[in-house]
Amino acid sequence: MSTYTAKDIQVLEGLEAVRKRPGMYIASTDSAGLHQLVTELVDNSIDEALGGYCTEIKVIIHLDNSVTEIDDGRGIPVDMHESGRSALEVIMTTLHSGGKFDKKSDIGYKIAGGLHGVGLSVVSALSEWLQIEVKRDGNIWRQRYERGKPVTEMKAIGKANSTGTTVTFMPDTTIFGTVDFSFDTLSSRLRELAFLNKGVKITLLDERSAKDRIFQYEGGIVSFVQLLNQNKTILHSDPIYIQKERD
Repeated sequence: MSTYTAKDIQVLEGLEAVRKRPGMYIASTDSAGLHQLVTELVDNSIDEALGGYCTEIKVIIHLDNSVTEIDDGRGIPVDMHESGRSALEVIMTTLHSGGKFDKKSDIGYKIAGGLHGVGLSVVSALSEWLQIEVKRDGNIWRQRYERGKPVTEMKAIGKANSTGTTVTFMPDTTIFGTVDFSFDTLSSRLRELAFLNKGVKITLLDERSAKDRIFQYEGGIVSFVQLLNQNKTILHSDPIYIQKERD
């Protein structure tokens, strides 16, 4: 007789599922999964850029292997959500929350990458600690999380005359086999994103080695083809490029 019954069915609350099965969300807990955390944050900023709200993204690898990602987008909403918590806390602690689902809204995202409303909360869940600062509505708002759970209230810490979001996180060493970020790996990925999103300025700074790279390509894919064509005999001096917008 089977001993598999209703009592064996588990319901994981909040971000427990992410911590128990991280591979379902970032594919692995090795170096590839580690670097995916940064990619998820950058993808959120790229979504802002695709909407016309963000022009500059910066990634900083700190001496202790924590990472900061900064953008000059609109800033995550901080007003109260219908759940009784701030919209920021809802996004940080709830899977499939965000502005990427209502395609009809002029406020949300028409196009989105990343894990679609999962990425930021997954990074939070898989971090020993994460601190987020949002410049919005004339203030700088800050909140700190540990392994996906808020440990401080969201509060205004100063005035702001611009908008944007800054996330600093330390990967959880109980989840990842290594927390040593590769400058070359991140550099390669950020360069790809710069080619795919022409005009967006993406900066990578490594405080451990003092290396830095700035990626910005006004030609987008054309610039990429020109790079591939370096030192080669080519048929056409200018790459053939077609761009069109459709409903």
